[in-house]
Amino acid sequence: MASLKLSMMLTVAFIIGVTTLFFTAALQYFGVTTPLTALILALGFNLVQWLIAPYMIQAFYHVRELKYSEAPRLHEMLERLASRAGMPKPKLMVAEVDYPNAFAYGSPLSGRRVAVTRGLLRTLEPEEVEAVLGHELGHLAHRDLEVMTFASALPSVFYILGQYLFGWGYGEDRDRGAGLILGLLSMILYYVITLAVLHLSRIREYYADRFSVKLAPSPSVGARRLMSALAKIVGTTAQMKTSGAHIRVMGFKELFIADPDTALRDYRELEGYAAARRIMERKLTLADRLMELFSTHPHIVKRLRYLDAIARGEEKP
Repeated sequence: MASLKLSMMLTVAFIIGVTTLFFTAALQYFGVTTPLTALILALGFNLVQWLIAPYMIQAFYHVRELKYSEAPRLHEMLERLASRAGMPKPKLMVAEVDYPNAFAYGSPLSGRRVAVTRGLLRTLEPEEVEAVLGHELGHLAHRDLEVMTFASALPSVFYILGQYLFGWGYGEDRDRGAGLILGLLSMILYYVITLAVLHLSRIREYYADRFSVKLAPSPSVGARRLMSALAKIVGTTAQMKTSGAHIRVMGFKELFIADPDTALRDYRELEGYAAARRIMERKLTLADRLMELFSTHPHIVKRLRYLDAIARGEEKP
């Protein structure tokens, strides 16, 4: 839920941002200098991109529909969670990516979809996968796709307005001064609103975590499962980035003191929540807090602390 989803969101943001800037430059080149006209056209352009974004995501991340026959238990798990949430089951997709992750996406053209990576299915236990799916359903239930898409379009409005006002500054002396001042204020608003949109994204992550916890047999169980899943996702992704190692179990399992397959599973069951506890106890530095301002997700330490408070009954889900 962290690295691949963030990469996916950044990819879409990059596409929208770059194309919006190019679109704005084209409008100026062709003489469309009325700000209202430029804003309407730019917002319409972003709307079209939102509609086709799912197909771009699927092309970039090798996503395809996961047939029921390939993973019946996973389909049943998602159907059960969707039923508990009182919502239609989204289409289940799989991304042929080694990193453990999952993400929700969609548009009116493609419908709602939840994707899991091959790495996620290999890394997590079934109950942890269930917690991750619950989180992604939370994004769909809260309409985070629509909220964040349109919220992310707001900064471009002020960017376009700022560019127009800077251009206005080439007129009379009085107009030049007013144009430059208003243009500067508009560009400042562009950066402020961009930070506000990132903050909104982090808040939506907390709400999705709470949604996942509510779908579990109990809040404490749901919180611990999600904590364990997050710790494993972070830990496994970090290991893969630094070493590139992949765990492979060959034959001759009977020669080992313990079955390597079950030993790996047992290790994960013991390590997941314990790893979450260790991460949670880490002290947040000033650099951590500053970096979080520019992130779409809450810092992992703060996120785990929040879930731990739910697990201990100190915070209501």
